[in-house]
Amino acid sequence: MNIFEAIRKDHDKQRELCKLVTSTSGDSKGRKEMWEKLKHELQVHADAEERTFYSPLIQNDMMQDHARHGIAEHHEMDELIEKIDETDLDSPAWLVHAKQLCEKVEHHLEDEEHTFFQLAGKVFTEEQKVSIGEEYLRVMKEKR
Repeated sequence: MNIFEAIRKDHDKQRELCKLVTSTSGDSKGRKEMWEKLKHELQVHADAEERTFYSPLIQNDMMQDHARHGIAEHHEMDELIEKIDETDLDSPAWLVHAKQLCEKVEHHLEDEEHTFFQLAGKVFTEEQKVSIGEEYLRVMKEKR
Protein backbone atom coordinates (compact mmCIF):
# COMPACT_ATOMS: atom_id res chain seq x y z
CA MET A 1 0.00 0.00 0.00
CA ASN A 2 1.47 3.37 -0.93
CA ILE A 3 1.39 6.43 1.34
CA PHE A 4 -1.58 8.00 -0.43
CA GLU A 5 -3.72 4.88 -0.07
CA ALA A 6 -2.74 4.48 3.59
CA ILE A 7 -3.55 8.08 4.47
CA ARG A 8 -6.80 8.07 2.47
CA LYS A 9 -7.95 4.98 4.39
CA ASP A 10 -7.41 6.83 7.68
CA HIS A 11 -9.13 9.92 6.28
CA ASP A 12 -12.23 7.81 5.64
CA LYS A 13 -12.14 6.65 9.25
CA GLN A 14 -11.86 10.27 10.45
CA ARG A 15 -14.82 11.32 8.32
CA GLU A 16 -16.93 8.52 9.76
CA LEU A 17 -15.94 9.35 13.35
CA CYS A 18 -16.75 13.02 12.74
CA LYS A 19 -20.22 12.06 11.55
CA LEU A 20 -20.75 9.91 14.62
CA VAL A 21 -19.44 12.53 17.07
CA THR A 22 -21.51 15.37 15.64
CA SER A 23 -24.66 13.25 15.74
CA THR A 24 -24.41 12.59 19.50
CA SER A 25 -26.41 14.44 22.11
CA GLY A 26 -25.87 15.64 25.66
CA ASP A 27 -23.64 13.99 28.21
CA SER A 28 -24.21 10.55 26.74
CA LYS A 29 -21.87 7.61 27.08
CA GLY A 30 -21.82 7.41 23.27
CA ARG A 31 -20.64 11.00 22.94
CA LYS A 32 -17.71 10.48 25.29
CA GLU A 33 -16.68 7.19 23.63
CA MET A 34 -16.94 8.57 20.09
CA TRP A 35 -15.10 11.75 21.09
CA GLU A 36 -12.22 9.78 22.63
CA LYS A 37 -11.95 7.64 19.48
CA LEU A 38 -11.97 10.67 17.17
CA LYS A 39 -9.51 12.61 19.29
CA HIS A 40 -7.10 9.67 19.47
CA GLU A 41 -7.41 8.98 15.75
CA LEU A 42 -6.71 12.62 14.83
CA GLN A 43 -3.72 12.83 17.17
CA VAL A 44 -2.00 9.62 16.08
CA HIS A 45 -2.71 10.35 12.42
CA ALA A 46 -1.24 13.86 12.60
CA ASP A 47 1.86 12.57 14.38
CA ALA A 48 2.44 9.71 11.92
CA GLU A 49 1.70 11.92 8.92
CA GLU A 50 4.10 14.65 10.04
CA ARG A 51 6.90 12.17 10.81
CA THR A 52 6.68 10.03 7.71
CA PHE A 53 4.99 12.09 4.98
CA TYR A 54 5.47 15.78 5.70
CA SER A 55 9.05 15.47 6.96
CA PRO A 56 10.58 14.44 3.62
CA LEU A 57 8.32 16.85 1.74
CA ILE A 58 9.36 19.88 3.77
CA GLN A 59 12.86 19.38 2.34
CA ASN A 60 11.53 19.88 -1.20
CA ASP A 61 11.26 23.48 -2.47
CA MET A 62 8.03 22.79 -4.37
CA MET A 63 6.38 21.20 -1.32
CA GLN A 64 7.78 23.19 1.61
CA ASP A 65 4.94 25.73 1.85
CA HIS A 66 2.31 23.02 1.40
CA ALA A 67 3.87 20.85 4.11
CA ARG A 68 4.08 23.80 6.51
CA HIS A 69 0.45 24.65 5.79
CA GLY A 70 -0.60 21.07 6.56
CA ILE A 71 1.34 21.07 9.83
CA ALA A 72 -0.21 24.43 10.77
CA GLU A 73 -3.67 22.95 10.18
CA HIS A 74 -2.79 20.04 12.46
CA HIS A 75 -1.94 22.58 15.17
CA GLU A 76 -5.23 24.41 14.63
CA MET A 77 -7.02 21.09 15.10
CA ASP A 78 -5.02 20.45 18.29
CA GLU A 79 -6.22 23.80 19.65
CA LEU A 80 -9.85 22.91 18.85
CA ILE A 81 -9.38 19.51 20.52
CA GLU A 82 -8.17 21.30 23.66
CA LYS A 83 -11.16 23.63 23.54
CA ILE A 84 -13.54 20.67 23.25
CA ASP A 85 -11.84 18.86 26.13
CA GLU A 86 -12.26 21.97 28.31
CA THR A 87 -16.01 22.16 27.53
CA ASP A 88 -18.62 20.12 29.43
CA LEU A 89 -19.96 17.26 27.33
CA ASP A 90 -23.55 18.33 27.96
CA SER A 91 -22.95 21.99 27.07
CA PRO A 92 -24.45 23.21 23.77
CA ALA A 93 -21.02 24.77 23.10
CA TRP A 94 -19.47 21.30 23.05
CA LEU A 95 -21.32 20.33 19.88
CA VAL A 96 -20.58 23.72 18.30
CA HIS A 97 -16.85 23.22 18.90
CA ALA A 98 -17.00 19.60 17.71
CA LYS A 99 -18.66 20.71 14.48
CA GLN A 100 -15.99 23.41 14.00
CA LEU A 101 -13.31 20.76 14.44
CA CYS A 102 -14.96 18.42 11.96
CA GLU A 103 -15.28 21.25 9.41
CA LYS A 104 -11.56 21.95 9.85
CA VAL A 105 -10.79 18.24 9.52
CA GLU A 106 -12.87 17.96 6.34
CA HIS A 107 -11.16 21.04 4.84
CA HIS A 108 -7.75 19.59 5.67
CA LEU A 109 -8.59 16.18 4.20
CA GLU A 110 -9.90 17.78 1.00
CA ASP A 111 -6.74 19.90 0.70
CA GLU A 112 -4.54 16.86 1.09
CA GLU A 113 -6.48 14.56 -1.20
CA HIS A 114 -7.17 17.02 -4.01
CA THR A 115 -4.04 19.18 -4.09
CA PHE A 116 -1.30 17.98 -1.78
CA PHE A 117 -1.32 14.33 -2.92
CA GLN A 118 -1.07 15.28 -6.60
CA LEU A 119 1.94 17.51 -5.97
CA ALA A 120 3.61 15.03 -3.60
CA GLY A 121 3.07 12.30 -6.19
CA LYS A 122 5.44 14.19 -8.49
CA VAL A 123 8.13 14.39 -5.79
CA PHE A 124 8.29 10.75 -4.68
CA THR A 125 9.33 7.75 -6.76
CA GLU A 126 7.02 4.72 -6.75
CA GLU A 127 9.44 2.96 -4.37
CA GLN A 128 9.39 5.94 -2.00
CA LYS A 129 5.58 6.05 -2.05
CA VAL A 130 5.48 2.41 -0.93
CA SER A 131 8.28 2.65 1.64
CA ILE A 132 6.80 5.83 3.16
CA GLY A 133 3.40 4.10 3.22
CA GLU A 134 4.91 1.15 5.10
CA GLU A 135 6.60 3.47 7.59
CA TYR A 136 3.36 5.42 8.10
CA LEU A 137 1.43 2.20 8.76
CA ARG A 138 4.12 1.02 11.20
CA VAL A 139 3.95 4.29 13.17
CA MET A 140 0.13 4.18 13.18
CA LYS A 141 0.17 0.59 14.46
CA GLU A 142 2.53 1.55 17.30
CA LYS A 143 0.36 4.50 18.35
CA ARG A 144 -3.02 2.78 18.13
